[in-house]
Amino acid sequence: MTSEAAALRPSRGKGVVITALGVTQILAWGSSYYLLAVLAGPIAADTGWPLSLVVGALSLGVVVAGLASPKIGRLIQDRGGRPVLMGSAVLIAAGQGVLAVSPDVLVYGIGWLLLGLGMGAGLYDAAFATLGRLYGLGGRHAITTMTLFGGFASTVCWPLSAFLVDQLGWRGACATYAAAQVLLAFPIYAFVLPRETAVARPAVDRRGSRDPRQSSRDARAVGLLFVAVATSITISSVISATLSVHLLTILQSRGMELGAAVALGALVGPCQVGARAIEMGLSRFHHPIWTKVASVACVLAGVLGLALDIPMVAIALVFYGAGIGLESIARGTVPLALFGPDRYAELMGRIAFPSLVAQAIAPTIAAIGLQRTGPDETLIAIVVLALVNCAIVALVFLSYRSLRSRSQP
Repeated sequence: MTSEAAALRPSRGKGVVITALGVTQILAWGSSYYLLAVLAGPIAADTGWPLSLVVGALSLGVVVAGLASPKIGRLIQDRGGRPVLMGSAVLIAAGQGVLAVSPDVLVYGIGWLLLGLGMGAGLYDAAFATLGRLYGLGGRHAITTMTLFGGFASTVCWPLSAFLVDQLGWRGACATYAAAQVLLAFPIYAFVLPRETAVARPAVDRRGSRDPRQSSRDARAVGLLFVAVATSITISSVISATLSVHLLTILQSRGMELGAAVALGALVGPCQVGARAIEMGLSRFHHPIWTKVASVACVLAGVLGLALDIPMVAIALVFYGAGIGLESIARGTVPLALFGPDRYAELMGRIAFPSLVAQAIAPTIAAIGLQRTGPDETLIAIVVLALVNCAIVALVFLSYRSLRSRSQP
């Protein structure tokens, strides 16, 4: 653990902090990113607004989250995660409150602008940055455990949203979630998360290289390694965002009835959680880069199985679900292991920017592709992306090995 991480070591038990963040992640994801999975239809039916605009507002929110992420990462780096996460609860609550009273599409869009800021400050990337700042390199297990909580967001909140819509209408559901952010999430952040003190960033190269030219070469290599990691995470986000929206359409194009497609698609969620649980048990035995390797390999196997239209589609979806489940962990643990904890929060903000923006626009681009060229060509494009991602991860692995060998005396 670095001296910075040691200075920030919290007094509260790690288990309490992880549980607190896990609970708030379920609520944050379920009442923002996953909100329209249940509410989009009732909103469009009640207001008469076009469904495309109702759902498109989520993409607007995700783009805002991506644009805000670098600044949010720097704030967590400088001030700690507690005040940023408290602010996320306020922003999400404000956005949901605006949705609840929105008289027209313009005000509805403003609500999603606020929700976007709240998502940028309160979803995985901000929580990862918080744990990395609190625990340094020891934050890997905390990140893995927290993603296990997050995997239940849709499981918990989709039925809850359906119940609230049935009892209170969609506006009442939004108002209830806003109250939950204020009365549950905000106090958890305020009273459970430890206060952190600002720590000055190191002014000198910690590697202490005796050759300035060698130090410059290493700095360039680290910069290229960061670009490769960010690119891989962005590609992973594009694949998962595209299939999360269009998987049922692709399965139905194979001749399946809607009910069968839904049943098969439902395999993805449990496989994500199962893969995360296995990773949690095995993480102490391997470097996080192997989690990333397993993730991209499983996703490639899954999408290749879908593209080849293998008879056992369920097997392809098991691999795909496991892969994106592991990706959630690798997204937080690989940058921490490769670049260290000293600037981890800031780096996570920079990584989140292209990832979230791409995640917002990828489903729309894929929809155009599905309409113009069909599902087979769209799946081929996804397979190509998965192959490129495997090549990038191989490059990351080789670059990491090279840098590590150079740093050893």
